[in-house]
Amino acid sequence: MKQLVILGSGTAGTMMANKLRHKLDKDWHITIVDQDHLHVYQPGLLFIPFGMYTRRHVLRPRRHFLPNGVELVLSEISEVEAKKNRVVLSNGRLLNYDYLIIASGCNIRPQETEGMLGEAWKKNIFDFYTLDGSLALAQKLNRWEGGKLVVNITEMPIKCPVAPLEFAFLADWFFTERGMRHKVEIEYVTPLPDAFTKPVAAATLGNFLEKKHIGMHREFNTGNIDPAGKLVSWDERKVDFDLLVTVPTNMGADFIERSGMGDDLNFVPTDPHTLQAKYHDNVFVLGDATDLPTSKAGSVAHFQADVLTENFMRMIAGRELLEDFDGHANCFVESGFGKGLLIDFNYDVQPLPGKFPFPMIGPMALLKESRINHWGKLMFRWVYWNMLLKGRKLPVPHKMSMAGKYEPVVNGSIS
Repeated sequence: MKQLVILGSGTAGTMMANKLRHKLDKDWHITIVDQDHLHVYQPGLLFIPFGMYTRRHVLRPRRHFLPNGVELVLSEISEVEAKKNRVVLSNGRLLNYDYLIIASGCNIRPQETEGMLGEAWKKNIFDFYTLDGSLALAQKLNRWEGGKLVVNITEMPIKCPVAPLEFAFLADWFFTERGMRHKVEIEYVTPLPDAFTKPVAAATLGNFLEKKHIGMHREFNTGNIDPAGKLVSWDERKVDFDLLVTVPTNMGADFIERSGMGDDLNFVPTDPHTLQAKYHDNVFVLGDATDLPTSKAGSVAHFQADVLTENFMRMIAGRELLEDFDGHANCFVESGFGKGLLIDFNYDVQPLPGKFPFPMIGPMALLKESRINHWGKLMFRWVYWNMLLKGRKLPVPHKMSMAGKYEPVVNGSIS
């Protein structure tokens, strides 16, 4: 019997288990490994601090989303012995494989920044990239009386690059609704030269920061955190805070480092178009575990899963792999007050204005604030639980389309 092992039962791994179980015959045994039994809807963590979601909105048992014929193993992973084609679990169990899919994601590492995990952690320094962090921050915001709120990205890359911006926008809305916005100063501190990595979107999102009276510190590379309430950059610039909401360093799983398969941040070198691991022919990588220059987001994992399903079937049939993944990413951006934006881009094309998914009628606007974009983000939770994880076909193709998009004119010329 052929053995397929999938490491990680998050968004990417669960989709692949569903798609391949329905493609492969009974001669294949599929095993998927994760360290606990609960699946977290990560986009929902953004809403918990503002009272829009609770833990019941974001948690489901992993087993509910895996098809019959897929073995779920709950264990931490010790290492991958790629030369022996086997995975060593922390309990000593060995999982031999013919093919391996790494979908182990990434997670925050606050310990990488001096001073972040000091006495102020979860007192006036919080994250919202974990369930515990979001829940603790919700309690803090409910009783906070105001001061200087700093939203900080420690370093790139991070999971869901627009999420810190969304947090700043929602904080502006939240404190306005509570009648205390005048008591809260909000500043956005980023290592990027602007609000986003791509210039057209950066200009749009930067304008939103300005309109909402949110200050921005650009090219701020966080070196350490002073216990007195100061962010300190490597070039010794300082930003004071009363409440710090930070996105700590994001890194891949520890077993990637122990296996000698990753870069300095434990991301696996991956072919950007086929999703095959660069140094191991029978290993594929997708989702946040890759080193690819595209967003670490659920939409990217979805588009990658479509490509990888086809390439996996071609691999086992002895056929040439398709260079079919174009870096497609599609993200809603909450802007507060019941509105949101939508961006759609890939490796080569930056987010552009236009209509989505249909060129003439939309109904969603790209790079333009609307209520339907906000409701699209909220409705996506149902799509995620009921369609995406189960590997069902969605109407958005894995390759980005230019239909409905246009290059904006800036100062009489094309941007």
